[in-house]
Amino acid sequence: MEKENVTLLTEFVLTGLTHQPQWRLPFFLVFLVIYLITMMGNLGLIALICRDPHLHIPMYIFLGNLAFLDAWITSTVTPNMLVNLLIKSKMISLTECKIQFFSFGVSVTTECFLLAAMAYDRYVAICHPLHYPVIMTNRLCIWLIVLSFIGGFLHALIHESFLFRLTFCKSNIIHHFYCDIVALLKISCTDPSINYLLIFIFSGSIQIFSIMTIFVSYTFVLYTIFKKKSEKGLRKAFSTCGAHLFTVSLYYGPLLFMYVHPASSQANDQDMIFSLFYMVIIPVLNPIIYSLRNKKVIDSLIKTLKRNV
Repeated sequence: MEKENVTLLTEFVLTGLTHQPQWRLPFFLVFLVIYLITMMGNLGLIALICRDPHLHIPMYIFLGNLAFLDAWITSTVTPNMLVNLLIKSKMISLTECKIQFFSFGVSVTTECFLLAAMAYDRYVAICHPLHYPVIMTNRLCIWLIVLSFIGGFLHALIHESFLFRLTFCKSNIIHHFYCDIVALLKISCTDPSINYLLIFIFSGSIQIFSIMTIFVSYTFVLYTIFKKKSEKGLRKAFSTCGAHLFTVSLYYGPLLFMYVHPASSQANDQDMIFSLFYMVIIPVLNPIIYSLRNKKVIDSLIKTLKRNV
């Protein structure tokens, strides 16, 4: 049997958010403003936590790392997306594609583990307040953060390694605004079944583990809150837990549909809308949700501003 001469593709075209030229500038301006607010909010929060010794406790160390991950996630995709909205050529090399996906995989997976660690931190703080300083030490907090990053790196490395088995010889059109692994698998000439299986197994397991940790932690938290029957405690706990649960639901919902839902039933436009949630919308909401509702952060911000005036 004769082997066909096949030209392997090494450059791809990202279709982006819109095919309508008249929408490119409005989209560019909207997402540029969102990106700038995201970076200022998250980097500002990190700087505030680093400068104030009163915030050097597990809750705020977790919050600072969450802000770092949000800035990382949105910076992986948004700058390239903004450039593509302005220029006609939307080419990206296979190497750049793999680097972008790896960065995305590390940051998103790490954030899943970190959100679970933050839920455990709130469980210990509310359910075992007297033992909190003994259980949730800064040492344990740092270890949980380090393990989250290691888990994120290893998970991304698995999928990145199996991307190298794929070849692209037919279409070089990626129907997305960044190099998402599912969009790449759809145009692969190599059978991507094993890649889909790995996504389902690993991404599904990580998300189920994280969601169950959060669910169990907050079940105990709510039980403890109702048991105490303190109106002030109820308001404070619901304020903290409600903000966390709201963020978690917005974050995990799109991820479950994207990477656990069967790939064949997903529409490209739907994929992009889901991606916008956890790559653009959530990173800009987190500093607002966690910071503006937190008295210590507000007090620290006011003191810092007064000191610099």
